[in-house]
Amino acid sequence: MGSLTSRLRVLRLAWRTLVEWLDLDGSRNRVTRLTELDGHPRPVLLLQGFFSTRRALSVLEARLRRDGYGVISLHLGGLGRAWATRGVDRQAEFVRRKVERLYRRHPGLGPLSIVGHSKGGVVAAYYVQQLGGWRRVRSVVALGSPFQGTWLAWLALPAVPFAPFLLQLAPGSRFLRRLGRAEWPASVRLASIWSRRDELAAWPSPVLDPRGDRPVRNVEVDSDHFQLLTRREVYLAIRQELEAGAGERRAPLRLLAGGGGGS
Repeated sequence: MGSLTSRLRVLRLAWRTLVEWLDLDGSRNRVTRLTELDGHPRPVLLLQGFFSTRRALSVLEARLRRDGYGVISLHLGGLGRAWATRGVDRQAEFVRRKVERLYRRHPGLGPLSIVGHSKGGVVAAYYVQQLGGWRRVRSVVALGSPFQGTWLAWLALPAVPFAPFLLQLAPGSRFLRRLGRAEWPASVRLASIWSRRDELAAWPSPVLDPRGDRPVRNVEVDSDHFQLLTRREVYLAIRQELEAGAGERRAPLRLLAGGGGGS
């Protein structure tokens, strides 16, 4: 009986993921800009996960805005745009370009924090670690991010020709091994918020190895994969990590005037 219940839960999760994926015209991704970013001291970039849309981030976005954060989100999922299903490295490059454009338009913007759900956390980590994002970013908070891979990559293997990032997020992939071995920037705080009830980024995949003095922290919560975006307990943990990242004294950020990292 327990096995049947577990399978039904997985099927429900897969269905919810598919429903988000079928956002063909992007109509569910229309976002109204509700935060004035000019000179904002606490900007936060939200990145969604597997085949998801920005709509999935709406509760988290509203809470962050209420607490005084300047919230920005990017469309990293759905089938409405050709780049949406490309590799994690390509999506991280897209993030880099958007961030540089943002700082050119708002030169007084404070250091950036990133909250990434699921694959979004891996995209954020790659951007900071491999693409110079540490020059802009003060902290990264990953929610249920499969830093050591996810079984979903194997389940969705037939979709690999259309979504090559699935191979990158397969357990033991060369991409994840390389990302795990690379040095994490000392100026950026990285927190992984994870749960033993997370069926898509199953333990121990989201748990990071702090390796000595690295500014890396693991925070366990009680939530399934999608509740990481809505449960109050999880939001309190997110806010605590953002506040800690802003308050810690570490190696100084090398902020770029106006954005010199490309277009």
